[in-house]
Amino acid sequence: MTTPVTIIGAGLGGLVLSRVLHTHGIPSVVYEAESSPSARTQGGLLDIRDYNGQPALETAGLTKEFRELVLAGRQALRLLDRDGHVLLEVPDDGTGGNPEVQRGELRQLLLDSLPAGTVHWGHKVGGVRSLGDGRHEVTFADGSTVTTSLLVGADGAWSRVRPLLSAATPEYTGIGFVETHLFDGDHRHPTSAKTVGGGAMMVLEPGKGILAHRERGGNLHTWVMLARSREWFAGIDFTDPALAFEATARIVKEFDGWAPELTTLVTAGETAPVLRTIHTLPAEHRWDRTPGVTLLGDAAHLTVPNGEGANLAMYDGAELGRAIAAHPGDVETALADYEQAMFPRSAAAAAEAPDLYVMLGEGTPHTLINTVTGS
Repeated sequence: MTTPVTIIGAGLGGLVLSRVLHTHGIPSVVYEAESSPSARTQGGLLDIRDYNGQPALETAGLTKEFRELVLAGRQALRLLDRDGHVLLEVPDDGTGGNPEVQRGELRQLLLDSLPAGTVHWGHKVGGVRSLGDGRHEVTFADGSTVTTSLLVGADGAWSRVRPLLSAATPEYTGIGFVETHLFDGDHRHPTSAKTVGGGAMMVLEPGKGILAHRERGGNLHTWVMLARSREWFAGIDFTDPALAFEATARIVKEFDGWAPELTTLVTAGETAPVLRTIHTLPAEHRWDRTPGVTLLGDAAHLTVPNGEGANLAMYDGAELGRAIAAHPGDVETALADYEQAMFPRSAAAAAEAPDLYVMLGEGTPHTLINTVTGS
């Protein structure tokens, strides 16, 4: 191809696609709503799976660089009860196939692997329309437009490209995550740091739980998980930093009686609590082949958090890049091949995704213990 592939969204999937295209000499342009790479924090640790995420990075020619980002020991897992007693401990002996890296560092690696100017920051999509014959026009919030003969929606759960292909919209699962951080935990919050351990820690009870990860520098990244209605969360103001204390107090009230080393992960948070309501697309989400446009990652197959989302997005990007490179001058064959493989792959991943209501249901935490131990 001589005209650039237009990619909406500079997440991991869109950037892997751009990188793979670049390695094949195919130009691309990535449009991203965020104003810069540092406009916001980029999530926490990602376990990069040996059957999708790692092969995607190998296709992108970045395995060596990826390995340099791996945080040793972070595949360790401990499951505690509300009193802080250990129910299950799984050490990281170095043989696991899912090494952990910081999402932001991985994203920066991908950005650094692209030619300067590939990503156009501050381009929030206002709308997309078909011009016929496989061509599409993208309109940005500032009124500018771009026309393309190959459009890829890599723009996440609330994709503005998806409506070209599908009427599906994400549905609320009934569960919300509230995110916060403790920095330099080993020195500033040693009791909580010791409780979290060397990798991931989980405390689960019916309808609620606390999950924490040890990140680079001993930072502790915490998610509170609550099975609550939209209306319940709407009663808490997460948008005003001045009300962060009140929001935190309301959340931690749900954990009355839990060990202080656990609740401190929430009450001592050094960032304002951020609400992330969990939505999904239908497990069998697919669309008819539509000329000149396709989707990848969460735009195509949004599921509950299960460690697969980022890995699948990168794999989608790598496979789409390979398909385009394998069919020069024949966009429709490339997109058809990609989608025919992606649909069953994403459906299988969605079917295997853990049911958060099971994780937070009446059988917890024993359901997770049985899953991890295979008993």
